[in-house]
Amino acid sequence: MTDTVHTASAGTPYPFPVIAEVRGVTAPARFNRLPDAMAALLATLGALPLSPDQHGYFAELFGPSAVPSVGHRLATHGEVRALAFLDLTPTVVRLYPAGPGAPQ
Repeated sequence: MTDTVHTASAGTPYPFPVIAEVRGVTAPARFNRLPDAMAALLATLGALPLSPDQHGYFAELFGPSAVPSVGHRLATHGEVRALAFLDLTPTVVRLYPAGPGAPQ
């Protein structure tokens, strides 16, 4: 399988290095490949005490089949952001391009 090439807004070819984080749970981590970042997010989220519905949502959002759509959203919108609820506490899950000009 080969990755489709898209262009990020900064002109960097996709797949480009990305930062993944679950605020308050993990520090931002840099990945050279988008599928690796998405797999790491799924592993982290899978270890959290989320509801079955939330686990299913994140499995769909960051699962291997979602790489093209997440890459497209990163290239066009600059980040993918979602909320995980640990009990009633919202926790931000973020994925964004690494490098200069990346969202903070």
